Amino acid sequence: MSDTPFGFGLPPEEPDNGDEGKKKGNQGGQGGPANPFGFGGAGLPGGADNPFAAMFGSMNPTDLGAAFQQLGQMLSYEGGPVNWDMAKDVARRTVAQGTADGVKDTSVGVAEKSAVEEAVRLADLWLDGVTSLPSGAGTAVAWSRAEWVEATLPVWKELVDPVAERVGAAMGQVLPEEMQAMAGPLLGMMRSMGGAMFGQQIGQAVGVLAGEVVGSTDVGLPLGPAGKAALLPLNIAAFGKDLGIPSDEVRLYLALREAAHQRLFAHVPWLRSHLFGAVEGYARGIKVDTSKLEDVVGQLDPSNPEQLQEALQGGMFQPQDTPEQKAALARLETALALVEGWVDAVVHEAAKPRLTSADALREMLRRRRATGGPAEQTFATLIGLELRPRRLRDASRLWASLTDARGMDGRDGLWEHPDMLPTASDLDDPDGFVHREQLDFSEIDKMLGEAAGQQDDQGKGDDEK
Repeated sequence: MSDTPFGFGLPPEEPDNGDEGKKKGNQGGQGGPANPFGFGGAGLPGGADNPFAAMFGSMNPTDLGAAFQQLGQMLSYEGGPVNWDMAKDVARRTVAQGTADGVKDTSVGVAEKSAVEEAVRLADLWLDGVTSLPSGAGTAVAWSRAEWVEATLPVWKELVDPVAERVGAAMGQVLPEEMQAMAGPLLGMMRSMGGAMFGQQIGQAVGVLAGEVVGSTDVGLPLGPAGKAALLPLNIAAFGKDLGIPSDEVRLYLALREAAHQRLFAHVPWLRSHLFGAVEGYARGIKVDTSKLEDVVGQLDPSNPEQLQEALQGGMFQPQDTPEQKAALARLETALALVEGWVDAVVHEAAKPRLTSADALREMLRRRRATGGPAEQTFATLIGLELRPRRLRDASRLWASLTDARGMDGRDGLWEHPDMLPTASDLDDPDGFVHREQLDFSEIDKMLGEAAGQQDDQGKGDDEK
């Protein structure tokens, strides 16, 4: 993670003391541990006798005013548990500077947009022959990394806020009860700082992740707007750089995966809430390690917010070792595996006869999802949650077996109702599930709907009497 927790450091091309500033690295303008705000080095009137000198350094009045303004915004933040304005600013700055891979973000050109649109169009055409679910992509878009950040932040907010709220509540609990009534201003400042710290850390993780993803569904959740199949040309180029595979083939395979996800999320109306419900159920069972917070609160120095940042970076979340939490984790992992496994199976069926590199790309993407990147690991540390389909291979084999046994209509028909989907134990015994008699939930739902309609009609008749 960055050594500049608030991103206030001077630009690298403008060191404080010329060559000396460059040699000192994180001292002075770069905002290392000795200077958590990154406000430059010494140089204010009075030198060491001036308590502001070490903190604010030799900044010109414009820079100093901007720094004070940002500090004031941080400490006066009174929104939710995460300062999402700061998160967006940090994420945008991260992609602009190329923090993830040393490659700075660029705008998408006309030729790249056209290539993405054509790839998604062809991918949808191929998928028509391997799944009964119709196209779910109303539009195909080519995003820069910054555009991915803007489009996905609302979903990250939905994922992160519930867990961050637990930290905010824990902050109020770590003080003795007799002190809490007197500590209103301190608690308010702590919450503001906590929101800023979460915003900074989440923003940087989102920014780094923006340098890794190739579309809007890489983590198995619908992060972008509904009906938009999105690919990131800059990241696709980096992904395929050393593979020895034609770039058109790489783009098309990734377009197949994006378009397959879009079909699933567009035509299985309960799926999004099912996935997010599994995430929420798991998050409810996470407990905050208040001992770390107690250490921070006991030594809280308003001029050193890096203390709280280090606590966040160190991880304060522990899953509760209870049957309920284990069941919630199994539901989440199974749900992610079923989505990714279905996509893996149908994409392979569509690509295998047409792309010579289909097997190699499939295996590479499987491993990529199984291991996760640095940004995914950061989210696991910050919110105690890993979005990895640990049983992707098992789920893919099960969906392929269902295709052989029931055809694509029988396979895809299982998405009609959540209770029809395989469970974690079914992934252990795929043959048993494939050949098991399935209940027709569509008929049950129809009967329940008709019964409800009859009750409504009966109620109206009684009212008329």
